[in-house]
Amino acid sequence: MKLQRNLYRIFTTLLVLVMLANVANYFINPAMKPIFVHIGFPDWFRVELGVFKLLGALAIAIPSVPARLKEWAYLGFFLSFFSAMLAHYNVGDPAFTIIFPFVMIIILVISYMAYHKVKDEKISA
Repeated sequence: MKLQRNLYRIFTTLLVLVMLANVANYFINPAMKPIFVHIGFPDWFRVELGVFKLLGALAIAIPSVPARLKEWAYLGFFLSFFSAMLAHYNVGDPAFTIIFPFVMIIILVISYMAYHKVKDEKISA
């Protein structure tokens, strides 16, 4: 179970840090506006996505947050990454912009699976 705890800590920390960097990028980097326009999204969606990514990162990072909220945060991130892959593919963006969300899905799935193993371990203990 020590391996599961370590996997959970590593991949969850990585997920949360990338999401927080993503949020900062959405709000600070002026180059993000034209990227959202290029994909076909309005600028308000960038702000909305940034707020929800911040809330999701906090929900996953804070241990005292109820499990149900964590589940919704994981689902929200999955939908965001999958939608990003589709959006970049549909506008013909380079492969990196499609591969990065795919890698994030893998990190997300490992974090999610390890979260449940660790949570189940605490329940049975």
